[in-house]
Amino acid sequence: MIPKYSIAIAFALLAQGSLAAEILTLDQAVAMATERNFNLRNSALDVQKAEDRLKATRTRQLPSFSLYALGAQQLRSFDFTLEKGVLGDYPGTGPLPDHDVHLKSPMAPTGLMMVRVAQPLTALIRTRRSLEGLKTGIELANEQTRADRQKVTREVKQVYYSLQQAESSLRSVRQTMDLYRELERLTENYVAGAVVLKSELLDVQARRAKTAQSELVLQDQVTSGKEQLNQILGRDVSIDFEVQPILESSDQLLDIRAARELAVSRRPEVRQAQLRKKQATQDLRAKRAEFIPEISAEFNNVTMMNYGAFLPIQTSSVGLSLSWEPFDWGRKKHEVEEKRRTIDQASNSEQDDVNAVMVDAGNKYRLLRQSRSQLQVARLVQETAIESLRVTGNKYALQAVLLKDVLQGQVNLEQSNSDYQQALLSFWNARADFERAIGEDQ
Repeated sequence: MIPKYSIAIAFALLAQGSLAAEILTLDQAVAMATERNFNLRNSALDVQKAEDRLKATRTRQLPSFSLYALGAQQLRSFDFTLEKGVLGDYPGTGPLPDHDVHLKSPMAPTGLMMVRVAQPLTALIRTRRSLEGLKTGIELANEQTRADRQKVTREVKQVYYSLQQAESSLRSVRQTMDLYRELERLTENYVAGAVVLKSELLDVQARRAKTAQSELVLQDQVTSGKEQLNQILGRDVSIDFEVQPILESSDQLLDIRAARELAVSRRPEVRQAQLRKKQATQDLRAKRAEFIPEISAEFNNVTMMNYGAFLPIQTSSVGLSLSWEPFDWGRKKHEVEEKRRTIDQASNSEQDDVNAVMVDAGNKYRLLRQSRSQLQVARLVQETAIESLRVTGNKYALQAVLLKDVLQGQVNLEQSNSDYQQALLSFWNARADFERAIGEDQ
């Protein structure tokens, strides 16, 4: 028979496993933000809106159907007189009509319905040129979405690295707490044996209390960071999770020339500048098409109801319609010149954006190189402080050094740990900035 305490332990272990927070990797966080982030959703909707504008404009190439109906009460009769012989005087028949005929419409409700079907002809040129600009607009929207995705990816990495740094610092603070507890125990024994003064014990206790305060601050930072990351990921901010420990990287840096070439070929800013120049050229071609007269093939049908027997009930026609403004006081000419200047502006912006991207890539490259070097120095200083404190602690246990030497060693270790964590965080942030500078989406 299984003892009751064994069953209780089993249930406790199961409960502990079920309550364990998920381990969220950086790749998972980036993928989740790319899929769920609300700003990226809005950016994707902008692409769909651009596609809807394109589809709507395409319908302007097809025949248009219009219907106009009017129901009214005549306020004045429509009457006139056909005078004798107005239609001619023919041999053997005589004048038509042979006497004056007075025609009058009834004072009753009447109806009028007009049906028009028009197929644009010359306007197709302007419409098709407008479609080219709208297609470029879709490409611009896609590039903006890619730029937003890079921005969100950078935000995810920034918050994730901050969480890693905070949790790593929290682990270091908890190790420091363990050391202070052991140091406090030894010092209490020394005070009892009249080896050290009580003021030294109070100093150790004060440092332990200060470390506990630092632990509380770091715990709050971790909680706030998790809530912020959950918001970027587009999920409930109260979801708990754990991040992977922060690691060093042994990746080799690209040379600055290759980094700049990648940045110019990948950065959405450069691509957007090129597309804006292309779109400005397409707008100019569409504006020039406005000089062409608008000619359409039309079918018209007019139906009149209750206007009188002397008027036709229905009439239909097929033909061509022309709409043209031959003289506009130079308006179209100035609008064309405006479009040309827009192209010049787009060309200037394109070159400026290329230069800005190259400068940014070079700056981020140098910052990454500096942060890598700083991290190597901080790691060596930390290893030195760890070994020095270990030696000093052993000597203190043998009463070979004073308490102040141990405390100074601990201060040096805390400072080196903090410097190392800051250097590591700076390195990963610099790497994320460099990845974004060369146009990497992930």
